[in-house]
Amino acid sequence: MSDVIKALFGMAAGPIFLVVGVLLIRFTLQTMGIDAAPVIAIIVALTPLWLPFVLFFLAHEYWIRFVRLNFAVRNGRVTLRIKLPQEVFKSPEAMERVMSQIHNPNSSDNPWQGWVDGKHPLMFSFELVSLGGDIRFYVNVPEKKTRNAIEAQLYAQYPGVEITEEKIDYTAEIPWDPEQHEYMSFHLCKKEDQEFPIRTYIDMGLDKLPKEEEKVEPMAPMLEQLSMVQPHERVWVQILAKPHAKKGFKNGELKETKTWEARVVSKIDDLLGRNSSTKLGPGEFEEQPRLTVGERDTIAAMERNAGKYAYETAIRWMYISESGKFNGDFIGPMMRSFSEYDIIGRNGVGPRWRTDFDYNIFSDPKGTKKVKMKKKELEAYKLRQYIPDGDADKPKVMTVEELATMWHLPGSTVVTPGVDRITSTRSEAPVNLPTGR
Repeated sequence: MSDVIKALFGMAAGPIFLVVGVLLIRFTLQTMGIDAAPVIAIIVALTPLWLPFVLFFLAHEYWIRFVRLNFAVRNGRVTLRIKLPQEVFKSPEAMERVMSQIHNPNSSDNPWQGWVDGKHPLMFSFELVSLGGDIRFYVNVPEKKTRNAIEAQLYAQYPGVEITEEKIDYTAEIPWDPEQHEYMSFHLCKKEDQEFPIRTYIDMGLDKLPKEEEKVEPMAPMLEQLSMVQPHERVWVQILAKPHAKKGFKNGELKETKTWEARVVSKIDDLLGRNSSTKLGPGEFEEQPRLTVGERDTIAAMERNAGKYAYETAIRWMYISESGKFNGDFIGPMMRSFSEYDIIGRNGVGPRWRTDFDYNIFSDPKGTKKVKMKKKELEAYKLRQYIPDGDADKPKVMTVEELATMWHLPGSTVVTPGVDRITSTRSEAPVNLPTGR
């Protein structure tokens, strides 16, 4: 409701500021001893020419925000809990296929859908949660647009998986109560330019389907760390992903923005030292350095990534404990578990913001700013929203290959205690059983 109020206030703010501006012009002219009546008369006479443009630009952002919020509310949201089968022999490619199938940019067919219906890409949230050492997998998705699709694809790729709707979201367990709980939140994403991919399951050789005992599970370090969470602690990991798509007038945007593939090609041209328009490189000389093995692998990964569905991605994880039991030693190892996706010289996943300051004595001497930030982060997590703290904290593009590496149903090699698996294998009864009469 607060978002609706803010949007409505923003729409009304334009005309209010316009009236205030005219009054200020009148006051200024009178102060200078100039008769304001003729000037005001000219401005009023030309109102049909300039007023529509002024109101349009003043109200555009708030109007689009309002209609998009309305579109998101109409679609609803649902939290689905995923219980793993006892045995999972699939590589992360199975989750990559799931994420590819649910990629829905909600592109507008005409301006009415973008400007009035508010049609736009909706946020998906892939979550890994430890409730006192009990590790659970969740997805939070738009109910109308995505629920049926993701359930169907998960059942198709992971036979034996169990999916149930959470009638009460698990985040409702933790209210905002700084007297009872201590909170800490972190934002993470790619360390370098988004065109460079992180280490994925293909780099780890999992696409070759090695024997089960030879597999290297990329999520294992994080799962082990989450299993060490104490009963009085909660750790929530949230990968927020919005389908990446081009933007233009039909989508409610004033400026056209293309998708990221062109920027990937431009980066590759820079690495190869060739002209982006002619595709010609520098002259071949014996002394000219050739590409190293690592550079060739990087270019191959970039080209492979550019051909896959992509999401605008931001990662948040929260550590919550009972008051007086905050374990600061947990933060470092948990943050280190994200380094599994790092390739030095290419890209990796690292922190970009936290609910703290480097120098609290200068930035927040009274501690009030941190309290506000922590409350805002808790609310944003529950709403599956992401509010970046400046340009450096904005979401970055990650492909389904990268996302599936970071969030998938781990294989049978993971024997971490606390991982939420179905206790027994279920199967349908044979269709030819005698009925007996």
